[in-house]
Amino acid sequence: MGEEKLTERQKRFIDYYIETGNSSEACRRAGYKGNNLNRIGSENLIKLDSIIKKRLEAKQSERIASQDEVLMYLTSVMRGQEKDTFDLDASLQDRTKAAELLGKRWGTFIDKKEVSGGAIVQLVDNIADDEDDN
Repeated sequence: MGEEKLTERQKRFIDYYIETGNSSEACRRAGYKGNNLNRIGSENLIKLDSIIKKRLEAKQSERIASQDEVLMYLTSVMRGQEKDTFDLDASLQDRTKAAELLGKRWGTFIDKKEVSGGAIVQLVDNIADDEDDN
């Protein structure tokens, strides 16, 4: 079911459910009547599940920066394109930190090298016995 096929009451239910997280309360606010709002709410959750999930994902992406957004921001700071609250250029320290974070992301600065493969260890007993010395 697409959002364009929803009744006005269903649209309001979705909005109120996202706001409150409570299906019975969402039913009441959306204008459903009766003593069985709990059942209606459960039915709506099942019927409207995919639309509710899409709306929640959209809200989440509005609130949390994506990886690309973070990388673009760090790049603009590093290049001196971002201004601070006083409309001044980012400090050299801030630009260096942004470059460092980008470098870590792209593996530019490798502190450790991982070595893999097999090696054969051979122990050689070449210490003379005390008895052989006599």
